[in-house]
Amino acid sequence: MTTENARKPADGLTHLAEDGSARMVDVGWKPVTDRMAQACGYVVMEPATLALIRDGLMKKGDVLTIAQLAGIMGAKKTSELIPLCHPLPLNKVDVELELEEADHRVRITTTATTSGKTGVEMEALTAVSVAALTVYDMCKAVDRAVRIDGVRLLRKTGGQSGDVDLTDA
Repeated sequence: MTTENARKPADGLTHLAEDGSARMVDVGWKPVTDRMAQACGYVVMEPATLALIRDGLMKKGDVLTIAQLAGIMGAKKTSELIPLCHPLPLNKVDVELELEEADHRVRITTTATTSGKTGVEMEALTAVSVAALTVYDMCKAVDRAVRIDGVRLLRKTGGQSGDVDLTDA
């Protein structure tokens, strides 16, 4: 197999070798570029549960602050959690949690940046997921119907494939 074929398999599945075995993609040939990814997700709950979060009355503590820290920690551990994911030096991770009272949910928006050879989509998505799991964990005792919903990539910039904006998708 040529180096070019190793970079871009015909089927587009970059994490599979010709024999079907798993492989970590070789990004050594790629230039370092500034990259950003933004993701979002929701934790939907009963209005009374959202009010407990808003009023700081959850027994386990400040849900939004703890989830924010958990999301940042999750982004930093992405390569340890996702097989074949490259470890990246993160320049910045932002995790924002916002109460959306009309829809009785917490909106989680994350932004991850790096200067590297591969993108930070997985770090942004992991940050959302870990923050959402933390909100879920802190609320499940008072709300059996709490659920995580709509985790997705919003946009990414940098790299060879260019910018992608999925905010209207």
